[in-house]
Amino acid sequence: MPARMLALLAGALCAAAPARAADWPAWRGPTGFGHTADPNLPLTWSAKTGANVIWKADLPLQGAADVVSGVDQNQSSPVVVGGKVFVTVSHWSAKTDPKAHPEHRVVCFSAKEGKLLWNRKVEPGPWLFADLRGGYTAPTPAADADRVYVVFGSSVIAALDHDGKPVWRKEVKPFQFDVALAASPVLFGDTVILQCDQTGKQSRIVAFDRATGDTKWEALRPAHGFAHSTPVVADIGGKKQLLVAANNALQGLDPTSGKVLWTCAASGDTVSPVLGGGLVYLDSGRGGTGVAVDPTGTGDVTKTHLKWKTGTMPEGFGSPVIVGEHLYRLHAPGVLKCLKLATGEVVYSERLQGVSNHASPVAAPDGRIYLASAGRTYVVKAGAKFEILASNDLGDDSHASPAVADGRLYLKGRKALYCVGTKE
Repeated sequence: MPARMLALLAGALCAAAPARAADWPAWRGPTGFGHTADPNLPLTWSAKTGANVIWKADLPLQGAADVVSGVDQNQSSPVVVGGKVFVTVSHWSAKTDPKAHPEHRVVCFSAKEGKLLWNRKVEPGPWLFADLRGGYTAPTPAADADRVYVVFGSSVIAALDHDGKPVWRKEVKPFQFDVALAASPVLFGDTVILQCDQTGKQSRIVAFDRATGDTKWEALRPAHGFAHSTPVVADIGGKKQLLVAANNALQGLDPTSGKVLWTCAASGDTVSPVLGGGLVYLDSGRGGTGVAVDPTGTGDVTKTHLKWKTGTMPEGFGSPVIVGEHLYRLHAPGVLKCLKLATGEVVYSERLQGVSNHASPVAAPDGRIYLASAGRTYVVKAGAKFEILASNDLGDDSHASPAVADGRLYLKGRKALYCVGTKE
């Protein structure tokens, strides 16, 4: 790998919240940008032959009709900390009105062998959906050495210890979401930060105390409408910033207070911002123009620090990844687009049949990019030349993104959780 690429990856890893090398503690991993430092990930695997499938564990509450009458979309992704895999699921039991809240569950598996360790219920929050497009289980958990923090679309956040014992639970109020609360929790210092952008001028970002769930700070954002993006903590010029996608802006915030440091006109919705080569990139995820911004400015930087724009970027609910001098964006209808990071020029645009547009890619230090899910997966080579290294399929397609730990990928399907790695 070129020295420049290694340097950029090292910088991204250093910018992340502290985590053990073997952990994938939150949405998009230890960096928040979809990078892993693990060089030993498998290239191929197969559900049909069992090749490199270390274990498969059925997700609970997916059973017989007399037990479960309906299952949520459950697109949240796994996280891995301390040898444990944490996932969230929701379902409607046979005794539950399908128009009522589903049961919210936090489930823990052994990362080594896939054994179910515990399965705990979290009481739903106050928000009852009129529209199930987003589902109740879009947010991905976050975990540290002591607790796992979970958010459900019913407007509730909770913390459990690693044995599944409830620590605290808070209802997120006020609430006036367009569909659901879908942002994942972000860990910073002694806080859990949650972006709660919504309709009716109720948008805000809230930082909860990790230990107690008490509100440490709250930043009101009445100028911003609903968005479902998850923020990312980044190191910009030696100082931490919270990179935030709003429905009408890309922003850098002070993660200790929520104060806006800079803002650039943009359209954000479902996609997390991504940092590389001194630029922050964002597009909506629902289709529209992408922007690349220098994050070192202050105030409104639309006219001073906006470096380039894309043409219309089609819908793609997964987030992009940057490797070296290129940005990779997967969008409908299963197209992988490679852009020059410095200019936004399209290097290639190639169709990948059957790939998920919802799962976010993972970049490995050996120059591989994993467009991975529990369905059809492609591994492509990073660089200006399009090259497919492998295609794999577990046959259990879902919207969840992968987690990576100790040379293994953890892939959550609709029916099961899979661990793939190189078999000895």
